[in-house]
Amino acid sequence: MDFDFLTWNNLIYLIGEITIILILGAVLTAFVLVIISLYSIKKGRLYFPSLIRSGLVFFEGLMKAFFRLLGLEDREMLTFLIKLHNTMNIAAFERIPVSERAIFMPQCLRSSRCPAHLTPEGLKCRSCGQCTIGQVRFILEKMGYRIFIVPGSSFIKRMVKKYHPKAIIGVGCLTEVKEGIDMADKMGLVVMGVVTLKEGCVETLVNWPDVYNVAALGIDPSLIPEDLHIFSD
Repeated sequence: MDFDFLTWNNLIYLIGEITIILILGAVLTAFVLVIISLYSIKKGRLYFPSLIRSGLVFFEGLMKAFFRLLGLEDREMLTFLIKLHNTMNIAAFERIPVSERAIFMPQCLRSSRCPAHLTPEGLKCRSCGQCTIGQVRFILEKMGYRIFIVPGSSFIKRMVKKYHPKAIIGVGCLTEVKEGIDMADKMGLVVMGVVTLKEGCVETLVNWPDVYNVAALGIDPSLIPEDLHIFSD
């Protein structure tokens, strides 16, 4: 009986030691990954992106806590996470034909004088010339993209279920893009995010060359309309 009691105590002690070692290992790993991430942000170049992304899967909470502890603003953190996600998804995005891709733009990009009406598939642009969306939409559709101008994530889910794209480009403010990426990941889509230059609910701005650069990934240059290149200047 004494032997069994001692064996049990030793087992509990061993489990406790292993648990402490695992916790310390997780904390140390998360801290190292945060240091690599901060160095990447400082240099403007991603180092060990696969390692950082894997770490985020297992230690996201710890890493975000360390980011804040070390003085990284939430906005900087979200920007880094979106850039990391885009970098990791480039190869997969390039492999998907443009016919199986879709672009979702926020309605806040339109002019305050926009005459378009909301439909079950989002706003139907009239190409009235009040903003640049009409021209951009026309050119991207010539490439083969399906374009949606939507007021929220519920429309994105609906259009994905209806048209079944395998890859999407999401344009929006920082938080919207990050939430959209998380949502698309759960839906099994390859997603690329483009953050707007200006936030708000009316007449926001996006750098169209950023949208163009993502949209052109994996597409034969000879198949890209020449007038699309006006947005890369």
